[in-house]
Amino acid sequence: MRTHHCNEIRSEHIDTTVTLIGWVNSTRDHGGVIFIDLRDREGLTQVVFRPDDSAEAAQLSHSLRDEDVVQITGRVSARLQTDEVDTTNSDLLTGEVEVVASELKIVNKAEVLPFQLDKELSNEDLRLKYRYLDLRRSRLASNLKQRHILTKATRDYLSDAGFLEIETPILSKATPEGARDFLVPSRINPGKFYALPQAPQQYKQMLMVAGVERYFQIAKCFRDEDLRADRQPEFTQIDMELSFVDQDDVIGIVENMLATMFSKVRQVEVPTPFERLTWHDAMNRYGSDKPERRIGMELIDLSEDLKDCEFRVFSGVIANGGVVKAINAKGFADISTGQIDKLTKLAQEAGAKGLAYIQAREEDRKTWRSPFVKRMSDAEIEALRTKLNIEPGDLILFAADQWEPACDVLGRIRMEVCALKNLLEGNDALDFLWVTEFPLLAYDEESGRHVAVHHPFTRPLKEDEEKLKKGEYDGLRAQAYDVVLNGHELGGGSIRIHEAELQSAMFRALGISEEEAAEEFAHILDAFKFGAPPHGGIALGLDRLVMLACREESIREVIAFPKNNKGAELMTSSPAGATPIALRDLRIKSTYVEKPKTE
Repeated sequence: MRTHHCNEIRSEHIDTTVTLIGWVNSTRDHGGVIFIDLRDREGLTQVVFRPDDSAEAAQLSHSLRDEDVVQITGRVSARLQTDEVDTTNSDLLTGEVEVVASELKIVNKAEVLPFQLDKELSNEDLRLKYRYLDLRRSRLASNLKQRHILTKATRDYLSDAGFLEIETPILSKATPEGARDFLVPSRINPGKFYALPQAPQQYKQMLMVAGVERYFQIAKCFRDEDLRADRQPEFTQIDMELSFVDQDDVIGIVENMLATMFSKVRQVEVPTPFERLTWHDAMNRYGSDKPERRIGMELIDLSEDLKDCEFRVFSGVIANGGVVKAINAKGFADISTGQIDKLTKLAQEAGAKGLAYIQAREEDRKTWRSPFVKRMSDAEIEALRTKLNIEPGDLILFAADQWEPACDVLGRIRMEVCALKNLLEGNDALDFLWVTEFPLLAYDEESGRHVAVHHPFTRPLKEDEEKLKKGEYDGLRAQAYDVVLNGHELGGGSIRIHEAELQSAMFRALGISEEEAAEEFAHILDAFKFGAPPHGGIALGLDRLVMLACREESIREVIAFPKNNKGAELMTSSPAGATPIALRDLRIKSTYVEKPKTE
């Protein structure tokens, strides 16, 4: 139906006849001569209809409107370019030429659109209801193409590296992995349910026991949890597992894969190896296990300097084994009262009682605005100046608490200051890093038991294995690693436990009895008895990778048909009810009660 696509015509095609087909992107009437931009997936070509060239086509062109599907045949001509007039368009690859139409066929008329495609629309639900129109926008069309390029680069790289792409079941068994499962009732087995996989974790470990050695999958995963900008109930992972490897082997594979992917999508060279930070260092310096380092503003520990401070909020916390940490928001001393209130509310939501601050408006400390600075000695002020590099115009923000909550609160404040000051505006740098040595376990106050920070199959550091077996759970570190880009976790993984004895010790730490372990994990415990190899792996969020590669703020902008923030897919009105017959077949009693009819 065409000889060329709409981004293919160039000056070398001048005086040739071409046939194009696509959507009318825009129309312009210049005194009876009609110009349209014709669009297909690849781009735009300008088409001109002149009565002198084809009266019939020119007459029909007057009826065209945006998004009509048309087929055009015509002669390629150079656009007018003289000293007085230049009609070329340097923004288009086809901008030096146009097609003078001799034939026009209207393939399909478009009704009036629910919104204009060339304007930004704040009503996201309207966009999602008409997603097929939304995807015609050049930005979203480009995002889908970039997703394809990135996914193909992944497959090519891993295939060349000796991985086999293997699919694992979607209908599986519910296991306690953190988030809530989506359950699927079984008609054939009444009263029993499949679960949609949160991740192919156990299957890929079984593949290692099976001797596959290198597996990967572009895997669909499902979690029934609350949504946000970078979270969907169904999402896609680049999932992989390797046998006979250590942590450095896995990290090396992933680094080179990411460098290859971003060279394809962003056309930039990503240097390797990536820098590594331990979890403790990341929290201590940035207040986050996925630190955004491009803004600087590191957390500074002032505990030793303020342990005798007359301001009891500081000295009291330090006396109880806590810390006082601070950040310097350079040049932000003119912060408004409303902004201070916003930061204080954020600190309180994160668990702090309030937010201590100093507005160092001038050099003289007497001009500093702060509710407590008068209670600080000259030596303490000098320590602040030196450690925080305080200059006139700076804003100092403090957190006083036990180490981890203090780091967490100040880390959140740090990122809010970044947003208030637009510190990342125009910053297109790519800062990849690894965060390693996560805690193996965390204590859950509500349940009164330890929980796995990653998952129950994560291996402790070699030097911590005996502590785990002895039941000494405080301070255990995992052979776990997250790869981070610009403050976003791209993915996480670990070296796995492959011995039944060590796995049983991990289950004991989690309060999982032998009976519970046998019921939930019999298959993996049995498999470990038959020569399971040392193995490890990682899962990367494909949606988030594409989001960052395309410079988007939400993964909904890089998924063809996403759910909204209420978990609804508006184009098809999903989720929807089920018929009484379908519920009957599944042995599910309907809770819907039909209202009685009235006269």
